[in-house]
Amino acid sequence: MSKSPEEEHLQKALGWAARDTSGILSPFKFSRRENGEDDVTLKVLYCGICHSDLHCVKNEWGITNYPIVPGHEIVGVVTKVGSGVKKFKVGDHVGVGVLVGSCRNCENCKQNLECYCPKMILTYNAVYYDGTRTYGGYSDLLVVNQHFVLKFPDNLPLDAGAPLLCAGITVYSPMIYYGMTEPGKHLGVVGLGGLGHVAVKMGKAFGLKVTVISTSPQKEKEAIEKLGADSFLVSRDPEKMKAALGSIDYIISTVSAVHPLGPLLGLLKTNGKLVQVGLPEKPLELPVFPLAVGRKLVGGSNIGGLKETQEMLDFCAKHNIVADIELIKMDYLNTAMERLSKADVHYRFVIDVANSSL
Repeated sequence: MSKSPEEEHLQKALGWAARDTSGILSPFKFSRRENGEDDVTLKVLYCGICHSDLHCVKNEWGITNYPIVPGHEIVGVVTKVGSGVKKFKVGDHVGVGVLVGSCRNCENCKQNLECYCPKMILTYNAVYYDGTRTYGGYSDLLVVNQHFVLKFPDNLPLDAGAPLLCAGITVYSPMIYYGMTEPGKHLGVVGLGGLGHVAVKMGKAFGLKVTVISTSPQKEKEAIEKLGADSFLVSRDPEKMKAALGSIDYIISTVSAVHPLGPLLGLLKTNGKLVQVGLPEKPLELPVFPLAVGRKLVGGSNIGGLKETQEMLDFCAKHNIVADIELIKMDYLNTAMERLSKADVHYRFVIDVANSSL
């Protein structure tokens, strides 16, 4: 007979979980494993709310196993380390992102690409090595193998830095891999949400000219005056789209809704690159003709491996890049999820876990 979540391990934990496709979250008692030789235990201080959390609590991707405790943009303070842990000590500020395990032996893992490991273990809604379920950062504590723990730079704010552990690496990794960092080149950022606004800041830090491409003209002032974008293009304006044809070197699309790729391909110069990081529920149509005649590239990207994620955090610390956040308490979660579904957040909700009543 299987044990209940509260009885699986010795260490009692508290969090908020969704129990069915309504996605409604409520207090949840469960348990964490005891700190092992290679483990780090952390008290969760802050946890960002990613759009994928919303998809998962409602089972919109068809992969959710309830009950589910979301959260993979986690910042905390170390409370215990195992005897084999050398990089971290009690009192350190650390981060945990999207994954907490991988095989560590495959070709991807050996190239520091744990995020592409076929046996990658997600921070929540996955099965750990011991057969128990993983639960995320909408909770009071976490126990993680040291390999999957990140050093949080001293000069990064803990709350506004938390979303970098998913949103940040999701846009940083493709920019590095696809060579979208050459100063003076022109970057288009599709969608000005949790990922998009960080992509704008990173693009400017790399020395790129940045254009925000959006369906929402009311976002223009904030994109340019607050986030530092050089220009703003309304994708529903045929005249402006026509005028911008063949003017952009790289495009990152952060949109998680179904959207046409053809108009974006038209914006690219010869040899231009369009990278999709948003994850729509349904397939996108890819027109091949403009792809071929312009020798253009369409690619995708996941998050990043642990080495690259640490590099991203250090890059953001150097350039003072953080997310624009709205800090909330845990009991505001369901309202936040409802607002997130309507894109009513500028630009990331972050839960003040340590100061919430669980």
